Amino acid sequence: MAEDDMYTKDGTVDFHGNPADKSKTGAWKACPFILGNECCERLAYYGINTNLVLYFKNRLHQHSATASKNVSNWTGTCYLTPLIGAFLADAYLGRYRTIACFSIIYVIGMTLLTLSASVPGLKPTCTGKENCHATVTQSTVCFVALYLIALGTGGIKPCVSSYGADQFDDSDEVEKKRKGSFFNWFYFSINVGALIASSLLVWIQDNVGWGWGFGIPAVTMAIAVVSFFSGTRLYRNQKPGGSPLTRMCQVVVASIKKYRVEVPADKSVLYETGDAESAIKGSRKLEHTKDFSFFDKAAVEAQTDQIKVSVDPWRLCTVTQVEELKAIIRLLPIWATVIIFATVCGQMGTLILLQGATMDIHVGSSNFKIPPASLSIFDTLGVLFWVPVYDRIIVPLARKFTGHKNGLTQLQRMGIGLFISIFAMLSAGILELERLRIVRRHNYYELEHIPMSIFWQVPQYFIIGCAEVFTFIGQLEFFYEQAPDATRSMCSALSLTTVALGNYLSSLLVTIVTKVSTKNGKPGWIPDNLNYGHLDYFFWLLSVLSVLNLGVYLIIARWYTYKKPQGTLR
Repeated sequence: MAEDDMYTKDGTVDFHGNPADKSKTGAWKACPFILGNECCERLAYYGINTNLVLYFKNRLHQHSATASKNVSNWTGTCYLTPLIGAFLADAYLGRYRTIACFSIIYVIGMTLLTLSASVPGLKPTCTGKENCHATVTQSTVCFVALYLIALGTGGIKPCVSSYGADQFDDSDEVEKKRKGSFFNWFYFSINVGALIASSLLVWIQDNVGWGWGFGIPAVTMAIAVVSFFSGTRLYRNQKPGGSPLTRMCQVVVASIKKYRVEVPADKSVLYETGDAESAIKGSRKLEHTKDFSFFDKAAVEAQTDQIKVSVDPWRLCTVTQVEELKAIIRLLPIWATVIIFATVCGQMGTLILLQGATMDIHVGSSNFKIPPASLSIFDTLGVLFWVPVYDRIIVPLARKFTGHKNGLTQLQRMGIGLFISIFAMLSAGILELERLRIVRRHNYYELEHIPMSIFWQVPQYFIIGCAEVFTFIGQLEFFYEQAPDATRSMCSALSLTTVALGNYLSSLLVTIVTKVSTKNGKPGWIPDNLNYGHLDYFFWLLSVLSVLNLGVYLIIARWYTYKKPQGTLR
């Protein structure tokens, strides 16, 4: 191998800060440690999230709507805090150090949550299995622990997927092709953790105790940290490139200052460094694109810019810096269309779960009872089934027809997932319609579990799992590939905020629906006893929103302009 081919050309370095040697670092040599970390961390997260609505309702004695909103708000925060971790990773710490620091916060939060569910005085007082009351102090400790976990996951979640993708050199066609498979198996590892959480851990929480149910995820999180540090010498690291927010503000300010300046027809005269590398540390140069031409004014050289002395970045920016801002702006409409999809997926931990809690939870004719939260195992199984099918069958088959190296473009993949998700809500609505018919026909209004098997929920879980393989994995890859090199953690965090906003939107919709539907003393769509409600109306509402959202997405996807990187880095 020629010396020039021994090292990566995407700017990555090894643990000691030297150029990364391809034969000793990165690729699939490093990925098992990252995938192992993600699997364990997600097991810990879903070990809490999957059954949390029932913990709030049965242990903290909250109403159904309140418990649902609190879970949505916490889940939303878990996917909003990644903006903090992503900024620190891209600007100052790098992904490796960010993951390490926030993992400690995560473990502290997990430990405190375990104590709040197991230590007398901190755990709620119960006189029966579900007759519990929590003091203000006990509830406060629980929520402090949960939001420490939310902060901890904020430093891990946006960095791990990007850090795994960093192990593949963009300038090496062989490694670049393997990167697409990495995102598939990354999401696969997430769902292995979720599978264990939604089956074993949920059963432990319902049948053994919440102390054990939260304690095991805490230990698992500690294992995740050990797994991550075990691969330290094999990792390739991207250097932090300084604050991306500052660079973007500089482009906006410089453009406004030069609002009267005409952009030359010959775009090759716009300002750019003469070096092979861009002025942004750890980032390749980007070719000029035609859209958002107002920002091109920031790269127009004026007589007052004094280039030969020193460049004021608040008056003159490079083409790459301008294109960095344009790339982020182009991502925003695509990002917005995934929010409704995240709202649909979020129902698995709230209203679909509460729907299941009203049904017959026995397995067949046996006495074994399946916890309602365990039905999410079929979402996980859907993902575990479709990931290898997609990676090994759909991609090679689609490649023959499209000629695209990944079979489908990332935007095509996401659109298919949005389409599939519509049928998940239709399935949930039809099931609820039939469930309410049985309630009315046999006067089962006060029956805790009506004689209708909970396994009728399986189709909606499996459909959501299939949709996730297309939309969420496509989104992960799309935001990584289309992000400028020095903003990849931030763009990964941006993609995760769709889950946050999806949960917040769900919480907002529940609040609005509850307020409107409970007027004049009516029980409303989502009362504590769902047998008196109309949960099916809520699922129809989400179906309609999903159809409208898909239409908007198709228009935006046709308009999208892909980024065009130039050259390599050493």
